[in-house]
Amino acid sequence: MEILIGLTIPFLGTFIGAAMVFMLRDKISDKTNRAMLGFASGVMVAASFWSLLQPALEQSGEGFGNVWPVFVGFIAGIAFLLLLDTVIPHQHVDDKEAEGPKSKLPRSIKMILAVALHNIPEGMAVGVVFAGVMNGDIGLSMSGALALALGMAIQNIPEGAIISVPLRSEGKSRTKAFTWGAASGLVEPIAAIATMLFIESSTGSMPVLLAFAAGAMLYVVVEELIPSSQAGEHSNIGTIGFALGFMLMMLLDTILG
Repeated sequence: MEILIGLTIPFLGTFIGAAMVFMLRDKISDKTNRAMLGFASGVMVAASFWSLLQPALEQSGEGFGNVWPVFVGFIAGIAFLLLLDTVIPHQHVDDKEAEGPKSKLPRSIKMILAVALHNIPEGMAVGVVFAGVMNGDIGLSMSGALALALGMAIQNIPEGAIISVPLRSEGKSRTKAFTWGAASGLVEPIAAIATMLFIESSTGSMPVLLAFAAGAMLYVVVEELIPSSQAGEHSNIGTIGFALGFMLMMLLDTILG
């Protein structure tokens, strides 16, 4: 039951964020958007270290001979997201041009795919941590895994709003914008379950998998979230949001981990 709750919590964050389309105006202000992107990036950076890389390094032991698999896993995670970023057509809310291969998909679908692409590494992170707790492979408790899930859920709230509100401004009904925004979060529990099944059926090293998830998350942060929060005016708003998100995730890991 705890694992089921943990896998569901991040999706609930997206669900709540998408529901903000019923309460907000048809457009999110530039300052608010930058603050939310910075906040999400701060949470993900903190989670990448305390919930993923630190346990991976502690389990590996000392010396380069022991920790090199962590380096390999980290680079592989970055390469995996780079591949997805290249082969999946997607478009961010603030971008005029789509990324990835050329596609005739509507802009709204590309926007949903962009958010879904961000949710894949988050789901992988939750899945690998819960699998590690189940197998007793890492030094995290169940409460620590739930702290990670809660952190992902909190940063998913602004992400849900960032997709549903622009869909509304593009002419979708509030109900349809909410439905599509919430649906983008389904990728996260799916990725978490797929990761847990992979770990169950393989003999892979847990430190490698933890580092892989960390690399994938940090790719999203460095490639998309931080640049979007810092471009143009009001970059300090994004920086403040980053600091708040980082401190919140650090606090959750300290209290619950």
